[in-house]
Formats: sequence, C-alpha cells, structure tokens
Amino acid sequence: MRAVAMSLLGYGPDAEDVVQDAALTALRRIGDVRDPAAVGAWLRAVVRNAARMRPRVARETPGLEHAMRDWIWDAVEELPEQLRLVLMLRHFSGITSYQEIAAACEIPVGTVRSRLNQARAKPAQVLLSTAAQAHDDASVLTEGSRQEALETLHGVARGNLPRETAELWPAETELVGALGRTGERTHPFPAMRQNQESGVRQHLRHVVAGRDITIWEMDVINPVGAVSPCPPTLAWLMFRRDRGVQRLRVVFPEPPR
Repeated sequence: MRAVAMSLLGYGPDAEDVVQDAALTALRRIGDVRDPAAVGAWLRAVVRNAARMRPRVARETPGLEHAMRDWIWDAVEELPEQLRLVLMLRHFSGITSYQEIAAACEIPVGTVRSRLNQARAKPAQVLLSTAAQAHDDASVLTEGSRQEALETLHGVARGNLPRETAELWPAETELVGALGRTGERTHPFPAMRQNQESGVRQHLRHVVAGRDITIWEMDVINPVGAVSPCPPTLAWLMFRRDRGVQRLRVVFPEPPR
C-alpha cells in the first residue's frame, strides 16, 4: 500500500497520510472482499482512490473550503487532548514526522502511530453527527492567537509584557522542555528574556490555534559567533485553561527544507 502511494505522490507526508486513510477505509470495508486471493489488488485500488481524492480538495471553491475547515476543526476539538495534539502537529503544523511528534510529546513512535489512528477514526463519527450544525470560524481563533504571539515577542524585546499579554502568561504558567530546567518549575518570561539578552531573536512563522492547545512556530536567528547556537526553528506548544497558558513546552523540529 505504501509503495502504491509513493508511486503516485512521491515520498513524504502526503503518501503516508494516504496510506493511513486507505487503511481505515479498508478496515471498515474488509467485509466486501469475498475472495481472499483478491485482497492485494483490492488494497491497491483503495490506496489509488484515496490518492485521487487529495487533489480534489484544492479545486473546491474558497467558501466551501472555509466551511469544510470549520466543520473539521470543530470535530478535532471534540477529541481528547492527547489525540488532538498529535493530530494538530501532524496535519496543521510543521512538525510532521512521527519522530518529531514523538519527541515533542515525549512518547514512543509507536504510540504516535496508535494515537493518530485513533484520532483519525473518531472525528468521522463527529462529522456525521454535526453536518447540519453551524460551526465557529476557525480563522478568528487563529488570527487572535497570531496577535498574542506578536505582542508576546514585542513584550519580551521591551522587557515587559502589556497587561493584555500578561494575562496570557499568569503566575502559575509552567515552562517545561528545552528552555526550562529539568524538574524545576519556572515561569516562561525569564527564560524568554534570557534568550533575548543573549542575542537570540525569534520571528513568528506559523500559528495553529485550538480552544486549549496552541502552537506557535518560530524562525530563530542566532547572534554572530554564538558558541551554542539554537536550531533554526522551534515551536511553542501551549496548553491553555480559560484565558491563560497553563503549560508551555518548547520543542525543536527539523528545519524546513
């Protein structure tokens, strides 16, 4: 199945996604196969059909694309946090490889695969049950988060956060991962300021915003002659409660090619 997908789409995330989608379709329809000897040909046909479906999305009208986006995003929001996070990383962010997702979530690669399979199966049920409902505009949430990111970066550069942005980073916010000390609870702002003072600059590249999980992807510029330079890209994984960020984890994905 993977060989067929790669022959049609080349090596990369698209081929892997088609295999995953085709596998789910095959599992649901395996009862249609009467001759066991025909399973191989049938599976290859399922993969080809899944691959042909992908270009159709790009040809849809913008209005329909937006409606589909909002509908799908509402279904994603119904997932448990663990499943939602791997799905958001895989399909909406630049952290797409299983290895990168495993490192970002601190779980084995096999667990990433398992959670993605679960995450892709569950929204189908929600989509069917909510087809006739109105759905929130996902772009509004994304644009609001983009403004929060820019205000946060500007506040770090100035050395203080404006009141609106400070509410995003309450005193109980916990920084874990690359910029924090292992086992020690710390607020993100001092670590951000330390990086800023050392000459490291971050520029917002991409935002993925859900109701309580947000991803900010940054391009990083190191000072000339830096002894231990930061990787060229990083991502902020934020877990929110009400208005503020409860926990921030900084991860370093592979740089875009």
